[in-house]
Amino acid sequence: WNATRFCQSNGIGASSSIAAPAATLAVNTWIIGEVVECLAELDKAMADLRFDAAANTIYHFVWDRFCDWYLELIKPVFQGDAASAPAKETREVAGWVLDQIFVMLHTFMPFITEELWSKQGERANYPLITAKWPDPQAKVDTNAKAAIDWVIDLTTATRAAKNELGIPPGAKLAA
Repeated sequence: WNATRFCQSNGIGASSSIAAPAATLAVNTWIIGEVVECLAELDKAMADLRFDAAANTIYHFVWDRFCDWYLELIKPVFQGDAASAPAKETREVAGWVLDQIFVMLHTFMPFITEELWSKQGERANYPLITAKWPDPQAKVDTNAKAAIDWVIDLTTATRAAKNELGIPPGAKLAA
């Protein structure tokens, strides 16, 4: 719910394509790859009738990857020129990823996802229940994955070190 509100407040709306949009920024190619990997895990879990594993897969993707990292990493893009190419690309990718999340989550949370889907943009006569299953038509960009995973690892290690040293979470460090 809050991720959708964040997206709406930053001009991120519904996607117009089932295929992943073109992306050049590492953070955007990374999240597209994360959707591809999540979808593969989700499809396997559903084929094996492991609904617990399927729910766990989509939960961790939404919470750990999209909300915790992607939305945080794209915030600086929106602090500059709102009409810039990076901001436009990021809005398009974020809207597409959010749509994929709604479709994948719909099995587990139909009422909430349908409500959020309907508020993301004009979709005349296209309720979520009739939406096509994700088909990103994209591959994992290993360079983007390595770059963003490095940023995530560095941030996590820095936070852990601050915690071990008793430095308050809000304290700024020169790095």
